[in-house]
Amino acid sequence: MIGIAAVGLRSRNWRLRSVFREMSPDTFWLLCWSIGGLIVMSLIPSKRVDRIFPVIPPLCLLLAAQLAPRTSCGHGPECRSSRSIEPDEAAHGAVAIRTALAGVYWWSTIALAFAILFTGGYTGWKVITGYRDHRDALAVFGRNIRHEAEAHLWRYDVVSANDEGLLLYLRKTHFVEPADAITEWNTGNLDALVASKEQAAVLMRDLQGAALPQLQSNEREQYQQGRGYILITR
Repeated sequence: MIGIAAVGLRSRNWRLRSVFREMSPDTFWLLCWSIGGLIVMSLIPSKRVDRIFPVIPPLCLLLAAQLAPRTSCGHGPECRSSRSIEPDEAAHGAVAIRTALAGVYWWSTIALAFAILFTGGYTGWKVITGYRDHRDALAVFGRNIRHEAEAHLWRYDVVSANDEGLLLYLRKTHFVEPADAITEWNTGNLDALVASKEQAAVLMRDLQGAALPQLQSNEREQYQQGRGYILITR
């Protein structure tokens, strides 16, 4: 898309005003949608791949809008002028158009094949490494915590952490600050706390009657405890 845009600008001697003047309202809307979505998603601190998906449809439509003038004939100035010239020149123009279209189709095929190979390979690589690195550890940890809390009727909270997904897996809407967690714990309003291992070492000094669960030394159990998170109970 950037290459096609550069070719179009070059054919207009890099006059941006000319580009926007000739651009249809529909194409301009797609351009704003794409660029606006990229800017908004870039400003969000958490970079999750699924959050960029809403930008993909307008980019696809924008690519089609870029290629449409090069692949259609019947409404452009080239087609209107071809009806008013001699038959030989018209035939020559038709051959030139077919040659140009063949080039567009050829490069589009190459781009499509590369996109399929790249996205397919990337997806396969993410799946394989996800299983290998146990990327579901946080989800498993959250599920285990919820089951324990339901079984023991625990009131629990999550101390501030870097993983936003932890709130989702624990069915919580917000984190609590360490100071607030200590106050709620010591007043008896909490039965359990989820915190990072680093924070737990600090919190344990101020939490009355707090105990850490027995951690297993084998790798699988460590993964199930979550990546650097631990459950503190009474």
